[in-house]
Amino acid sequence: MTAQPPLNGSGPNGSDPNGSDPAAVHVMVGRAMALHQSGQLSEAERVYKSVLKAQPNHFEALHFQGLLEAQRGNFAEADRLMRRSLKVNGKVADAHANHARVLNALKCSEEALAACDRALAINPRSLEALVSRGNALSALDRHEEALGSFDRAVALRPDYFAALTNRGGALMRLKRYEEARLSYQRALALKPGDANTLNLCGVALELSGQLELALASYQAACAADPAFVDAAYGRAVLLIKMDRLYEAVVACEHARSIGPDHPDAFGRLDIALMLCDWASVERLSGEFKAQALAGKSFNSFAGLFIYDDPLLHQACAENRVRSISTQPFVPCALVRHARIRVAYCTPDFRSHPTSYLIAELIERHDRDRFEIFGISFGPDDKSDMRRRMAGAFDRFHDVRALDSRDIANRIRELEVDIAVDLAGHAGESRPEIFSYRPAPIQVSYLGFPGTSGAAFFDYCLADPIVLPFDQQPFFSERIVHLPGSYQAHSFRPISERVPTRQEVGLPDNGFVFCCFNNAPKITAPVFDIWMRLLAKIDNSVLWLFIRDRLAQENLRRRARNRAINPDRLIFAPKIEMRRSADHLARHRLADLFLDTFPYNAHTTAQDALWAGLPLVTYRGQAFAARVAASLLHAVGLPELIAESLEDYEALAFRLATDPALLGAVRDKLARNRLTHPLFDTGLFCRHVEAAYTRMWEIWQGGEHPRSFAIDAIKPI
Repeated sequence: MTAQPPLNGSGPNGSDPNGSDPAAVHVMVGRAMALHQSGQLSEAERVYKSVLKAQPNHFEALHFQGLLEAQRGNFAEADRLMRRSLKVNGKVADAHANHARVLNALKCSEEALAACDRALAINPRSLEALVSRGNALSALDRHEEALGSFDRAVALRPDYFAALTNRGGALMRLKRYEEARLSYQRALALKPGDANTLNLCGVALELSGQLELALASYQAACAADPAFVDAAYGRAVLLIKMDRLYEAVVACEHARSIGPDHPDAFGRLDIALMLCDWASVERLSGEFKAQALAGKSFNSFAGLFIYDDPLLHQACAENRVRSISTQPFVPCALVRHARIRVAYCTPDFRSHPTSYLIAELIERHDRDRFEIFGISFGPDDKSDMRRRMAGAFDRFHDVRALDSRDIANRIRELEVDIAVDLAGHAGESRPEIFSYRPAPIQVSYLGFPGTSGAAFFDYCLADPIVLPFDQQPFFSERIVHLPGSYQAHSFRPISERVPTRQEVGLPDNGFVFCCFNNAPKITAPVFDIWMRLLAKIDNSVLWLFIRDRLAQENLRRRARNRAINPDRLIFAPKIEMRRSADHLARHRLADLFLDTFPYNAHTTAQDALWAGLPLVTYRGQAFAARVAASLLHAVGLPELIAESLEDYEALAFRLATDPALLGAVRDKLARNRLTHPLFDTGLFCRHVEAAYTRMWEIWQGGEHPRSFAIDAIKPI
């Protein structure tokens, strides 16, 4: 805050309302200001109070005592004193600007904005007022206006450091990352070693896709201030994103040592899961659970991968919602359209599992009854799937450049009836969009296997297997049951040519167990079951989809410790999603898919069943642990669902050692995949539309959302 005295004397019109000697008071105020500016706050306070004892309405003493309280973080007291000073003299621009900074600190953004406008009416060139005005507008999510205020300050003084950094912040919120980077770099030219600006520049570089430069900026911030927690975690999380996991381990350990309560504190647990480093998982998981249940928010899915515990999953989701900037509930007006307007919202309209699952559903919606919008707030990867998704909707809106409030406004302007969030808390999700209540009905679906934990979602699309109604206490949304499975399916071709075993590194003979789930889903208890199966079945191998070398080494070591030759673990190379037909074809070289627990195969389970590969699963308690069971029920193979890990192991052994039994299961799957609901997208679409219609009828009737089940419709 400004620490220089205003230019208009020691009191209003230089008067002495209490009869004290104005010259003596003036000297005392000058002495207090000198002490204040030299950092001797206690001495300055003593002199200010002496002045106020003699002249209770002394403008400078009131105002600068308020500044002193603000420096100590006592913003409520600072506000009280500044209000008194402004009643004495409201004609000093700097006084209003300083009061605005205090009001911003108190999160009184509208009042701060008004204070800035009063300052600028007196002095249109007040830099403090322009910057504080920009900060107030940013807090009100009026980022374009905030940018204009910062631009005015920079135009008046190009070397104003605070204006340049805050301007970068406004540009960041507007998703104009390259411009933000340039603003931060202008600020760094003034203060090359400023750790906070180096960190912010790293964030801008990361979000604009310049990962190596971002890493260098984070490292420079850490070097400038080794105790800077945000920079330490920024570096660690970026290393995870870059798949430089060994370096990320070291970075995460350092970050945790200086900031154990940071929202990214359990990034180290995420790395341990990705590396199949189960000793570290065990070391960290208890702390994670305790802190999550205590209400702390962490940007981690670890709870889903480690615990089959709906209560814990609910706590993690609710903690995340509390950590975002939720908005006041604003009800939508009842608007009736000729067709129900449904908006699907996600960052994943690209080469991503969500799009591969949902594309055909979007294409098949009945356009006589529904108008379908796509709201895309993620990257455009220029893929065939991106083009397909953009063309599947009646209207497709690429809103990635907008902030969350503006995206919500766009949805509201479209008069959407039902907004469907396909991301939840996954990936680049933005649940804060829905906190603005842009649609009268808001639905959580598909992208996240659990509750949103948010009061602003009304429904969750599920099915009786994956989410029974008795799980309602663990869900903030009302549960809606679709017949069959909740999971959408889009037809995907399978290459006619199946590669040879030799081509994919498998032995010519022997039983092939397969699991194409990613590394974090593989847990120690399940892997030990797999090793026991290999031990009991001669010439069997385990075919895995694990790309990281350190994860492979950890699995091989675990196999060796279980007296299994590590060469019996075969690691499949990654095939790009655009070549999914080849990936599906290679499933036919495997004999049995072994599911994971407590986070099942989801899309990967559907891939296996679509390719004709039987799958054995263990049905747990939480959503993530019941998806494969849902898929098996919908394809008519409930006999492949175990109710305990012991039964799971025994069932896998029976199938692997009884060729006739496994052959019968394969034949049944071959018949059912074309006749049962799991892969009947047209029927699935009609069920989803029936659910949307019921939701809309409940809303039109003025009722609160309620759980319900859709009756099965006969196939056409």
